[in-house]
Amino acid sequence: MDKVLLIIVLALGISTVLSLLLKRIGVSQIIGYIFTGTILAYSFGLQDSSQSSTLEHIGEFGIVFLMFTIGLEISLSKMNRMKKEIFGNGFMQATFTAIAILIISFFIFKLNFVTSLIISTAFALSSTAVVLSYLKSSKEIYAPYGQRATGILIFQDIAVIPLLILLGFLTNEANQSVWIIIRDTFISALIVVSILFFIGRKVVSWLLHFSASSEEDELFMGSVLFIVISASLLASYFGFTYSLGAFVAGMVIAETKYHHKVEYDIAPFKDILLGTFFIVVGMKIDISYFINNIALIIGIFVLVLLLKTVITFLVLRLSSDNSTSLKTALSISQVGEFSFVIFAVASMGGLIDKELESLLLLIVIFSMMITPFFISHINGFVDTFIKDDSYVLLDEKDFKSRQGHIIVCGYSDIGKSVAEHLDEMGIPYVIIDNNPKNVQLALKQNKEVYLGDMSELSMIEALHTESCASVIVTLDNIDKKKAVCETIREYTKDIHLIAKVVSQEEKNKLRGIDIDVIVDGKYEVGRILVDKMMVCQMRN
Repeated sequence: MDKVLLIIVLALGISTVLSLLLKRIGVSQIIGYIFTGTILAYSFGLQDSSQSSTLEHIGEFGIVFLMFTIGLEISLSKMNRMKKEIFGNGFMQATFTAIAILIISFFIFKLNFVTSLIISTAFALSSTAVVLSYLKSSKEIYAPYGQRATGILIFQDIAVIPLLILLGFLTNEANQSVWIIIRDTFISALIVVSILFFIGRKVVSWLLHFSASSEEDELFMGSVLFIVISASLLASYFGFTYSLGAFVAGMVIAETKYHHKVEYDIAPFKDILLGTFFIVVGMKIDISYFINNIALIIGIFVLVLLLKTVITFLVLRLSSDNSTSLKTALSISQVGEFSFVIFAVASMGGLIDKELESLLLLIVIFSMMITPFFISHINGFVDTFIKDDSYVLLDEKDFKSRQGHIIVCGYSDIGKSVAEHLDEMGIPYVIIDNNPKNVQLALKQNKEVYLGDMSELSMIEALHTESCASVIVTLDNIDKKKAVCETIREYTKDIHLIAKVVSQEEKNKLRGIDIDVIVDGKYEVGRILVDKMMVCQMRN
């Protein structure tokens, strides 16, 4: 017992110190957790303990809570809005990458077909834990490339489910037909989703409302934990991953008014358990095997990175500009944590041998360790090499002397109307939009427009926003709109902030932000219709 307590204390101490030191040099704390696991494994001889089912389950629940928080961000309505990013870009990226790796593994490395298939599906996946943690903490998740990366990662996480079903079929010793397995899986999935969405939605809403009305934080937190774990166990009972149940539970709560509070309250549990997952990953590292095979590991990693980057870039280039496509491709070029699960299941089923599994695990670990070092420098790297002459680059010097102008954030239909009215009144303004097509359209109309994202503090500082008269936010995406308003208010409270909304749901999401004027599109249309009716009656 004393030894267990000593290990826990050292894990907390070492991970905290390493994470703080790495954060000072701009490196993700994930690396600190992995190094902690390696240090503990060699200090206490715990290499075999890394295979402990108890530790594996604890670590897996880090991924469970990560998937739950992702589900909180992806309501059904949002998934519908992101269907192109998820089911278009995500499907093409994962499919083409898997096919390319399958061909290379089978024809060049001369592996058998089943082994090649397993490797191709695992290496096609990227790291949700690393990439989304960075995107959310840096607010890059609201940037164009962040949205596309998020969509692809969501598809990959969903794709893990049929991949595990495929492994189950390959290791199945019974003479069941694949069509029977597919039928049973479909029925099970239908039951799980129906229970969680149709029955669970009412139960979840009632439970959260009941616990929130008690005004006891621990009761509310207990209710949330009960929902997450119950949904995870339900999915597991029907043969799916714990993560699927947690993801769907998050989507259910995303449809309620409590999802922001839930996301805030659940963060400590997610971070602690996710840290445990990476500590277990670090315990799997065999340093001597890594040193003896370092050239092969780095070589395969570089090959996978380049291959995934090129394929993702070509897929996204069909609908996005060069800069956004390359940023997205680089951000998801690593191999993800779900590969550990796939290789473990395949190894237990005798589909790949132990030595190959060790090599593959080290490639994944090396990939996840390297990613935090370069992901934060993607913007600078891409902006250095890709210059798009179709856009006007923002020069900070142009805004130092400006006073009293208007910043119009977004140039969709409402943004165009705002610009027209400002032109009629002779009021100076500048347009900021993160959509290249909108920027090009505004340039053709001789507007002063810049490609940028006002949810980024660097953009707000470059615009010297504190010297403008007002910022008018006309964006359609409510999450982006909220991020922009929050960042502006964090930067300055001395300017007028005006935002348009189209529903009560959007009003609720912006509640708590110091916005001077919120213009409800539906209300204003109703008022104008009545005004027009009164004018017609006066004429009669």
